[in-house]
Amino acid sequence: MKLTQNQKRLIRTLVGAAVYAFGIIYKADSSIVSLIIYLTAFVITGGGIVLKAIKNIAHGQVFDENFLMSIATIGALAIGDYAEGVAVMLFYQVGELFQSYAVDKSRKSIASLMDIRPDYANVLRGETLERVDPDEVQIGEIIAIKAGEKIPLDAVVIEGNSMVDTSALTGESVPREVSKDDNLLSGCININGLLTARVTKEFGESTVSKILDLVENASSKKSNSENFITKFARYYTPAVVIVAALLAFVPPLVLKDAAFSDWLYRALVFLVVSCPCALVISIPLSFFGGIGGASKSGILVKGSNYLEALAETEIVVFDKTGTLTKGVFKVQKVVSDGIPEKELLELTAYAESYSNHPISLSLKQAYGSKIDSSRVSDVEEIPGYGVIASVDGRTVAAGNSKLMRKLEIPFAETDGAAGTVVHIAINNLYSGYIVIADELKEDAQKAIRDLKDAKISQTVMLTGDTKAIGERVASQISIDKVYTELLPADKVQKLEELFSVKSPKGKLAFVGDGINDAPVLARADIGIAMGGLGSDAAIEAADIVIMTDEPSKIADAIKISKKTLQIVKQNIILALTVKAAVLILGAAGIASMWAAVFADVGVAVLAILNAIRMLNVKKLR
Repeated sequence: MKLTQNQKRLIRTLVGAAVYAFGIIYKADSSIVSLIIYLTAFVITGGGIVLKAIKNIAHGQVFDENFLMSIATIGALAIGDYAEGVAVMLFYQVGELFQSYAVDKSRKSIASLMDIRPDYANVLRGETLERVDPDEVQIGEIIAIKAGEKIPLDAVVIEGNSMVDTSALTGESVPREVSKDDNLLSGCININGLLTARVTKEFGESTVSKILDLVENASSKKSNSENFITKFARYYTPAVVIVAALLAFVPPLVLKDAAFSDWLYRALVFLVVSCPCALVISIPLSFFGGIGGASKSGILVKGSNYLEALAETEIVVFDKTGTLTKGVFKVQKVVSDGIPEKELLELTAYAESYSNHPISLSLKQAYGSKIDSSRVSDVEEIPGYGVIASVDGRTVAAGNSKLMRKLEIPFAETDGAAGTVVHIAINNLYSGYIVIADELKEDAQKAIRDLKDAKISQTVMLTGDTKAIGERVASQISIDKVYTELLPADKVQKLEELFSVKSPKGKLAFVGDGINDAPVLARADIGIAMGGLGSDAAIEAADIVIMTDEPSKIADAIKISKKTLQIVKQNIILALTVKAAVLILGAAGIASMWAAVFADVGVAVLAILNAIRMLNVKKLR
């Protein structure tokens, strides 16, 4: 069995620790024997570090942690502090093991997403099913997805019923039922039925491919904190080497009775303490953990810079349709005049039964019973007005106010109605109206409430819908401001106005899902797209993608962001405080090499353990 790098490092560390322990217990009379034992332990534990430092120097990369650890430990051996020199390298390797474990755990949380990549697609070509690579399937081809298989490409169901596990994309454990005409997203798993579907996107443009691309490239965009630490380490490391050299050589030349070995020991302590491992390792790891934790919840963050910016969000601006609402018409109100409401709805549903218009579909859904087409005759659909049909021998006219005026039928004015109004006349007598409106998402109200709890100063809604509809939705979910009847260009203009009311350091996030939202998503400090049903243009323009289409996940993302930054700040304060204290004590000759080991390796281990807490997203909610 081939050993992994971590397993090899663990074995080397354990063997080195055993030899080191033998040297401590044995207490050889001869200093030569003692040197051989400790030198053996040093080569086993730190030989690789020294070799790496030499290779890096050969490539022009002198001042890194390998160089600092090598020079400090070799120096300790040179002045006879064998046990301490080996201990520094041994504990450094223990710290490296913790680092490797933390990075692996963080990578696995994100790499688990990679399991959503389908290995094959069953394509119907001629009369047979061929198993091919998803890359080879074209738009319009028919694929079969058997129970237990991953959905290989985005498609629409043409035959079959099944339950689909969407947890890999959305983080939601409850399966979704699909049947004819439902959309399938690649990367989900078909649970229990055979589905036949028509491919709607090539693999490179499919949901699974885009998600993998987002996750793989997320780490390429560094946060301000990461950039600072990278620059800090570049100047910090050579500076401490120069200070250590001055500490070793200047005092013996200047101070009377100053022993060179004593000041060299202090300089070596100074070098060990000064290694910036805790900062260099833990800060990128914190952001990596934050991105991995967010992905478990169905929140895809395209870079640690966006995760950092989320913590400073002051204003969250929403699109309405498809973002806060489902984008699906539903009957909200039935107002009858001289006829029972149930009968009015039934006659209207029958009159509209031959149309596939969204309004007609919502009326049929509200009616809820099977349509008997034999009851309907003489259907006349009038584009822009409505429909006239004979139902059970009665003439039913259903449409907008223009239809009523066209038929010269007096009707109730409903200009303030918060939705689309369908007026109904039976046998040329006005019989009432039905209000149809977009339905709010179940968690829309919770989303706004959670954002206010997260100290977001202002929530705003921008919509192209009418004033009555926009204000109704805003009042239902307690949004602070609403702007209605906006074109895409108007939304950008409103966004510019909102930029002027936030603080200089504050960020503005925009949440949308449609093609018309792409310009606003790109303009906002942080663009957040609804990824489950959102348009490709919106997802492409956004910095963060909510795969579950739940607006309440925005508050979760902000919590994850704030927790990540909190951990980053904790690690910076911990590392700099402990190191500064031990550096001063070491230079003064008070702190020993053991204190230096804690200040370097101990702090690094504590910082890493603190950073990997970000992977436990459940505790953040």
